[in-house]
Amino acid sequence: MAEVHLTERITVDPERCFGKPCIVGTRIRVVDILDNLAGGATPQDILSDYPELVPADIPAALAYSARLADRP
Repeated sequence: MAEVHLTERITVDPERCFGKPCIVGTRIRVVDILDNLAGGATPQDILSDYPELVPADIPAALAYSARLADRP
């Protein structure tokens, strides 16, 4: 799989969703994707529920959260 370029998929803007990390061009938060995955949704389920998303957004959300989890 190609490296996910997080800055192309994830944004943090204090004017959008209270500064929570979101998918670029949407109000869909990274945590919304993670919560869906944790609840058993498949990537295809998420893409169907959020038609604004593209397939690359899901691994970007996972990569973003992995990087945060690795911080001290």
